Amino acid sequence: MRKYIFLFWAIILTQNITAQEKEVLLIGTMHTVPKIVKNSYKPLLKRALKYNPEAIYVETPRANDTISWEYLKDGWSKNYKKFYFLADSLQQHFNFSSKQLNFLLKKDFSKLSHQDLDVIINSFGYLRDYANYDFYRYIQKYGVEGSAKPTQHEDGDLTAKLAIQLNIKRLMAMDDQQTNKEYHDAWQKCAEDGSKNGDNKINQKLNKKDYNSAIIPALFRGLGMHVNKRKSLERLDQLASFSYVKYKTKSCLLGTKYWNQRNERMSQNVGKQILANQARKSIVIVGAAHIIRLEKELKEKFPSIKVKLLNE
Repeated sequence: MRKYIFLFWAIILTQNITAQEKEVLLIGTMHTVPKIVKNSYKPLLKRALKYNPEAIYVETPRANDTISWEYLKDGWSKNYKKFYFLADSLQQHFNFSSKQLNFLLKKDFSKLSHQDLDVIINSFGYLRDYANYDFYRYIQKYGVEGSAKPTQHEDGDLTAKLAIQLNIKRLMAMDDQQTNKEYHDAWQKCAEDGSKNGDNKINQKLNKKDYNSAIIPALFRGLGMHVNKRKSLERLDQLASFSYVKYKTKSCLLGTKYWNQRNERMSQNVGKQILANQARKSIVIVGAAHIIRLEKELKEKFPSIKVKLLNE
């Protein structure tokens, strides 16, 4: 009996140790950058490679998030709209095999033929897995060396190159856009309120401060690192969450509510997947305005996961 009790507690202790050892690095991005600062993602890639994560989480909707996709099929993104209907078509006409997909994903990136990549791309399209569909299209277009010229976007200049160099075959989606329409409606109405009560002047000052503080770092390829400083992250959070407003109008409060809810759900998507998979070190690549809220939610809801920011 003592033997079984000891074994039981040994298993519990091992599980706790495993959970405590897990950590995640949050990297804030600028999404698309202008040509004049096209190399801004190089320092972020260098830092991400040094961290050496075993899993990469990206800001795209999860395949099984039917609520987000219901919005996105007619939403703001042309790429997502096109992909949604492509996935519908593939689900009707493509002969999907999970066994074949898993077999191909075991191959080295350099050993994947054009035909292999076609199968992988169509398979992820069939699964409505946009993150990996887009990732393998990048490989098909640029090869395993990646694009010689900056793509000026996080997906090509940071995520794809990081995954290829670390031999990570599958990206993890973590976005949630279930209430994005409501958020943008509230944003527009909050801006209308701000034009009357003076809050838009506060918004303009914050934007100007954010822009001016980034000029010198941007000239020396340091825009990405600058954006990940806590002061920059907090300023971006203020702007996105409407927490800067002096007059808490109904529209602004709704905007704050929807912003917080989205980040809460995103953190759940990250935290639950981290605890469920085997990776000890994970990285989240997401728009910089989300970092402060994600950090807060992950620390509160998933205390066994160590949360790190890029500049700390």
